[in-house]
Amino acid sequence: MSVTILFWPPWRRGQEEWARRVDEALPDVRTLSPEDTESALDVIGEADAIFAESRISEEALAAATKVRWIHSAMVAPPPGWYHDALIEHPATVTNPRGVYNDHISVHIMSFVLHFARQLHRYVRSMAGARWEPDLSRGGVTYLEEATALLIGVGEIGAETARLLAAFGATVVGVDARRSELIEGLAELHPPEALDELLPRADFVILTVPHTPETEGMMNAARFGAMKDTAYLVNIGRGPTVRLDDLNEALREGRIGGAGLDVYEIEPLPQEHPLWSAPNVLLTPHVAAHGPYVEERRFQVLLENCRRFAAGEPLENTVDKARWF
Repeated sequence: MSVTILFWPPWRRGQEEWARRVDEALPDVRTLSPEDTESALDVIGEADAIFAESRISEEALAAATKVRWIHSAMVAPPPGWYHDALIEHPATVTNPRGVYNDHISVHIMSFVLHFARQLHRYVRSMAGARWEPDLSRGGVTYLEEATALLIGVGEIGAETARLLAAFGATVVGVDARRSELIEGLAELHPPEALDELLPRADFVILTVPHTPETEGMMNAARFGAMKDTAYLVNIGRGPTVRLDDLNEALREGRIGGAGLDVYEIEPLPQEHPLWSAPNVLLTPHVAAHGPYVEERRFQVLLENCRRFAAGEPLENTVDKARWF
């Protein structure tokens, strides 16, 4: 069966070649690659599917009467991508989840090892050319006696659990979908158990996407429930952590520290107090960076194009109402 997929503009650098590669690889798939949204609206009525990174407007979706499949270029698009018109549209949505499990999990472990060995203290000493071996202000965290609370045990969380367990940590998972233990997990609980589990954790690690349920989930009350020696790590999505509450908890010593790769506001403003908060490690939303990611993204798209044209089930389907 011949199908048409519209590449919704604008595209990320390099993705302009993806349409050509799809055309070459799949004779039953025709691609449309308009340069701007006005041109895209002119041809959207021809499309059976849409590939999109940017938000697809209500106007466009109303005109997309033939569209049965929408593929998101991102695993967790920004707020507003899953708006009401998209959720209500009959098209199935898929995404490229799984393409950077290894890179993000290693980034998480970099945060964990950084804090476990108190490297944040030495980084600041080094910046001031100070020789400060005194650990009386706080010792190392012995991972074989540590508990890591993993909030979100999807594919990234699963790989992170495996790595944490390899270092000897006891890994406790919280997940809304997973119901069976996997390699690395000592325990698995539903989200309702989170507040009971927080006081046990030496590391609280968020890999969850931004959804209506997870927005602002880490707030003042939950920081207050954590050990004052525990560390927060967030590589999921920024809106899951209230930065003002986190900044206050850090400055008051209510938690041990925080490693963040994502933020409520991006980029984090220069004047934001978190830059100077004690015991933090901040990276600029780069946890997914690494070799092969873009090619992996393309291969997920290509395989789903093949499946769509053949009438086969699509991979990586999304619950639109829950945004993941």
